[in-house]
Amino acid sequence: MIPNKLIDAVGGVVDKFIVDKDLQATLKHEMEMSLHNANLAQIELNKAEAQHASIFVAGWRPMVGWICAVALGYHFIFSPLLATILTLSGYTITLPEFEFAQLSTILMGMLGLGGLRTFEKMKKVTKGN
Repeated sequence: MIPNKLIDAVGGVVDKFIVDKDLQATLKHEMEMSLHNANLAQIELNKAEAQHASIFVAGWRPMVGWICAVALGYHFIFSPLLATILTLSGYTITLPEFEFAQLSTILMGMLGLGGLRTFEKMKKVTKGN
């Protein structure tokens, strides 16, 4: 989805360089409609991908979700638990760590999409109700 910040930024540029208020309004409206149409096209592409018979096309989103879930489990549950067990057993092993900020960005995006999916199911918009 195209963020509103982009629309506001481009709208500010239009306001600076176009003096005619009617032309400003027309250009802003056309820009918003173009961005809206781009969002609708992306939604249709997402639907087509999800219905594809090949797991390499339809399965990439679930794969990313599972990778995020495993990494989240490792980061918050498995790694601290294993470190505690090893320390109590007298072993000093440094477990590998990863940059959680990058993972959390992907995970939050996917959870946001998951929230939209829940909304769709509640409104009975999809087949898999």
